[in-house]
Amino acid sequence: MSARRKALVIGGSFGGLFAANLLARAGWDVEVFERVGAALADRGAGIVTHDELFAAVRRAGAVVDETIGCDTTTRATFDPQGRVLAEMPLKQTLTAWGRLYRLLKDVFPEACYHYNRSFERVEQHAGGVTAYFADGSCASGDLLIGADGIRSSVRACVAPQTKPVYVGYVAWRGLVDEVALSDATQGALVDRMAFGLPPGEMLLTYLVAGRDYNTQPGQRRYNFVWYRPADEQQVLPDLFTDAGGRLYENNIPPDRIRADVIAAMHADAERLLAAPFVEAVKSSVEPFFQPIYDLESTRLVFGRAVILGDAAFVARPHVGLGVTKAAGDAVALIDALAAHGDDIDAALRQFEAARLAFGAAIVAHARMLGLGIGPAENAPGPRRLVDYLRRPEVVMREIAVPDWAERTAALEAIAAA
Repeated sequence: MSARRKALVIGGSFGGLFAANLLARAGWDVEVFERVGAALADRGAGIVTHDELFAAVRRAGAVVDETIGCDTTTRATFDPQGRVLAEMPLKQTLTAWGRLYRLLKDVFPEACYHYNRSFERVEQHAGGVTAYFADGSCASGDLLIGADGIRSSVRACVAPQTKPVYVGYVAWRGLVDEVALSDATQGALVDRMAFGLPPGEMLLTYLVAGRDYNTQPGQRRYNFVWYRPADEQQVLPDLFTDAGGRLYENNIPPDRIRADVIAAMHADAERLLAAPFVEAVKSSVEPFFQPIYDLESTRLVFGRAVILGDAAFVARPHVGLGVTKAAGDAVALIDALAAHGDDIDAALRQFEAARLAFGAAIVAHARMLGLGIGPAENAPGPRRLVDYLRRPEVVMREIAVPDWAERTAALEAIAAA
């Protein structure tokens, strides 16, 4: 490039950190603007990793070694009595949200990462952009990157018609220290991605790094994810209401979830799940739930403003590609900018063409996998495919696997038969 360029990155989580680190290493001046007032807290969530994710982490300047996460060697499905219904070998590495966030955050210059900067609007002018923030400040650059998540303020500014769509179920999540569980439970779950399949529901558990991101046996934690139907008009408002009667709009902080909601979830676990799952769920200190959404953008580029990561597409977690997609978006953007030199607009066109197709593909695949959640008679897909996707051996073969693109073709063939 003939002159040093500057990028403004809105959002300091995975999409923003991948883009910021890669741009900085490519010679750009980069500033990150995060709406919260301190380093993002560990969100108590596990992350399925892929080779593409590790490659992007290395390109961002972070070290990937054996401490990145915990390995599973097999998958197994348990019935409510604790018997193994099906099992298959599959080695994968699972990491914790906080572990990956710290890796990326620590390699980015602290002075260029700004907290408590809530984006309000962007103005575009010849050859650049100016971002305005709620505190009255502003910043100018050659490119603005909206990487501020599913409730993106940047997307609301440039594409207000594109909004998340609730899919009819929530994911309960939680973490529990492995040493807090009985020997019997540890023996059943260790080194496995373990599944429970109550009618119209899905639960899975796996090991992730423990406190201080320790991956040594005895120091790790079990992560559980339990997908459960929740009616948008009646059940969700109740779940979102705290003990004081306050109704939260899109999500509720874990410490505000009512005790009776937690107790009801525990009671359902005892009624529906195998004993190891019950112990893991009930031992989680601060479980929380997340509504599941689909989000699909028809554009990613708006002049010199671009959206990526969860600001652009959100695929249901069944596909296990959320963070990997954010990393891939950032890599594609940086590679396009490098290929086109001074022609930023041409680079953005190349980026949009590639990542629109990719984002749409994984949203469609994840939507298909979600046919296993909820009443079978209400599922929008062909009944043959819905029934197929609820078989234990199929769930293990299809959920969060590396060869998801190949599996899409196989599932489409079953739907068409």
